[in-house]
Amino acid sequence: MNSESVNIMRFIKNTVLAVAVVSLASCTTIKYNTLEKIGIHKRDLLVGNVEDTRDAQKDAQKEFKDALERFGSVVSLENTNLKKAYDRLSDEYDDARDAADEVSEQIGEVEDVAADLFKEWRQEIKTYSDEVLRRDSENKLRDTEARYKEMHKSMKQAEASMQPVLSSLHDNVLYLKHNLNAQAVGSLRSTFSNLQGDIGVLVERMNQSIARSDEFIKQMK
Repeated sequence: MNSESVNIMRFIKNTVLAVAVVSLASCTTIKYNTLEKIGIHKRDLLVGNVEDTRDAQKDAQKEFKDALERFGSVVSLENTNLKKAYDRLSDEYDDARDAADEVSEQIGEVEDVAADLFKEWRQEIKTYSDEVLRRDSENKLRDTEARYKEMHKSMKQAEASMQPVLSSLHDNVLYLKHNLNAQAVGSLRSTFSNLQGDIGVLVERMNQSIARSDEFIKQMK
């Protein structure tokens, strides 16, 4: 492919990306405008997304606890029903992974709406003619952003704590798949306490994030 063709391909690619970005922004604007017409504003959307993230974290806690319980039952086996034990543990891992993906997706939605809300708020502050009201709104914006950042930090810490657990579960499930024997179970026992500790950290961070989410929701309503 000559340089002219490369440049044409690059131009087409950049044009398609630009159109996609504009289209996405337009769709988002239409969504916001439509919801505002029925009384649902970005503030309401943010609260709803935080509630969804909180609930997703609660579900994830349960799935990870279930996976730990299943893992514990596997390492207590000797050499009977290992295939069935593997299948069940694999299912628990899949459920935990799906729950973790849902948490990450919900956090992403929180981030998107929060960014749009705060951007709109800052723009609207500039339109005040009353100086007292403008300063009051600025103070409320700073307070809300500070509370949001604290909550968001807690969400991200909880999200990050899921990854080492998922990696450990993945490795152990795969190892059991490749070695369906008592010796394999013996090898897995040595990792159980580490996994137990990691899930303990995960649950604690989830609890902190859930508590901060509840506090943020209460303050926003």
